[in-house]
Amino acid sequence: MVSSLVLPSTILLLLLSGLCPAASSNNCYQSIISFGDSIADTGNLLLLTGGSGGSGQLPYGETYFHKSTGRFSDGRLIIDFIAEAVGLPHVPPYAGGAKGGDGFRYGVNFAVGGATALDSGTSSKMGLLVGNGYSLDVQMGWFKKLLPSLCASDSECKDTLGKSLFLVGEIGGNDYNNAILQRETTDELHDLVPSVVSAIGSTITELIGMGAKTLVVPGNFPIGCISGLLATFRNSPGSDYDNSTGCIKWLNEFAEYQNVKLQEELGSLRQQHPSATIIYADYYNATLNIFRSPGSFGFGDEVLKACCGGGGGPYNFDPSVQCSGSRAKVCDDPSRYVCWDGVHLTEAAYKTIANHLLTGPLAVSIVNRTCPRVAPNVDDQQNSGLGLGFLARTGVTMCSLYLLFSFVLLL
Repeated sequence: MVSSLVLPSTILLLLLSGLCPAASSNNCYQSIISFGDSIADTGNLLLLTGGSGGSGQLPYGETYFHKSTGRFSDGRLIIDFIAEAVGLPHVPPYAGGAKGGDGFRYGVNFAVGGATALDSGTSSKMGLLVGNGYSLDVQMGWFKKLLPSLCASDSECKDTLGKSLFLVGEIGGNDYNNAILQRETTDELHDLVPSVVSAIGSTITELIGMGAKTLVVPGNFPIGCISGLLATFRNSPGSDYDNSTGCIKWLNEFAEYQNVKLQEELGSLRQQHPSATIIYADYYNATLNIFRSPGSFGFGDEVLKACCGGGGGPYNFDPSVQCSGSRAKVCDDPSRYVCWDGVHLTEAAYKTIANHLLTGPLAVSIVNRTCPRVAPNVDDQQNSGLGLGFLARTGVTMCSLYLLFSFVLLL
């Protein structure tokens, strides 16, 4: 998307291939550690708020889990598909405690629905709506509190974290959404970006200092295509809309702007920490491809309409109607929809995005790199060919996963 930030493809691939040692059990990442908001929350907000309401009730979770799990979707999230692809269990929420025999051995998720990149004090000083108190710095505090139970010494911790895959985000979307809903101007939104990006960068720097070696940092989505914001700005002039997608242009342009600034920050961090692998995951273009050509990915014609919502208007979204409430209308087939509840996406959309990030032209050439699975937990019935199920059955190394994610930079 930003050619000035990308090395020529041949040079980049040479650099990437040099980072991948010969396949062995030692170069497999042993756990996933996640930070973020509702895009990655596997149950924290539900547990922290007493297990009632919202994502704690059906139809949330109906497609895959057949029960609510606290995920803000009808099924699995991108983080779930990543875990399956590398043969790890779904990442448990921190708020649930280290239950079961494995505890947090294979990973832990600190992401909380509604979380912001900025802490409450900073948001308040900037005149923004204050988040729910589970900002990125709070999540880091939880991680530091938990770390002594994962490793006994500094050297052991560095070794443990060095063998983990860190997902830092998506985070920052709620900071921007709050500002957008306050009707901040485009200039005011742009002024907010440096603070959000700096908070993400500071977290990455701290994690690297603690021993993290591989970090995946997603960008923002094409928010101009999301049902809730489309409904909020439904009276916008026709010139605000992209004729090819029906999305609101200025919202997507803002998301692009923030993603450029995030990539610039990551580029600077790579120079400061050459021993770490910092990967930008392009959620924006992976998602926008669906809106541009929904039929190519198996989605229906009503691609901008929420599957589960208030039933009113062209987007099936009413902020006063919860998806899990009695007034909500739920579509018959969520797999044909991109938007789930007007704010979050369906499992089908998240699966498509994950496939975009985890497969592609590089997948065939590296599929022979083997990695023993730590724990089998792959949905083989719903994945075939060179999809996620195939990758997990074959056993792709996390170094190979890095190559796959990094390919997005070349698009």
